[in-house]
Amino acid sequence: MSEFTLNVTARNDLGKGASRRLRRNANLIPAVIYGGEEAPLSISLETREVAKLLLNEAAFSSILTLKLDGKDQLVLIKDLQRHPSKGFVMHADFIRVIAGQVLTAIVPVHYLNEEECVGVKLGGGDLLRSTPELEVSCLPQDLPEAIEVDVLNLEVGETLHLSQIAAPKGVEFVALTNENDLPIATVQPPRAEEEEEEAVEGAEEAPAAEEAKED
Repeated sequence: MSEFTLNVTARNDLGKGASRRLRRNANLIPAVIYGGEEAPLSISLETREVAKLLLNEAAFSSILTLKLDGKDQLVLIKDLQRHPSKGFVMHADFIRVIAGQVLTAIVPVHYLNEEECVGVKLGGGDLLRSTPELEVSCLPQDLPEAIEVDVLNLEVGETLHLSQIAAPKGVEFVALTNENDLPIATVQPPRAEEEEEEAVEGAEEAPAAEEAKED
């Protein structure tokens, strides 16, 4: 679990107009911390610090330390609202992390041995990455930066499902608790092979269609 720290400031001037002024005049991003037993807290962050933080993929699935008035707030990024065309962050939502309390978070999936995958290297297939991120449930100290998925032995036409992946210690996959065994990766047959199969299927269906017309 990586450690990331941001300096934040409490804000009392709320509303859309106040948020616009923060972004335009002070180069700050409005944000809110919520969750736990405490009331939601409105804060602002430096645009430059946030941009630097988000360059690291691990920040999205790590516990962050927000320094506010000499006190540390442990949080997760819950949501980022971005400008529709320019992509910069306009608002951020953070959720408090409570020691000893199970949390849920979205973590990225890292695929291992893609180039050495049997179905790709020997079978000529194409690797389809079905799930770029997963929702996990765990205690704060067990939160992984990413879920590693080894596709080395995946063969052509084979699909790897979530139930076949070993979760890190102390971590549960939320989808499985909801009985949703997600496909994680599939090796698709080479395109030429697919077209050949489609042609064969079409040829087999044609006589059946002619017989149906005669009847």
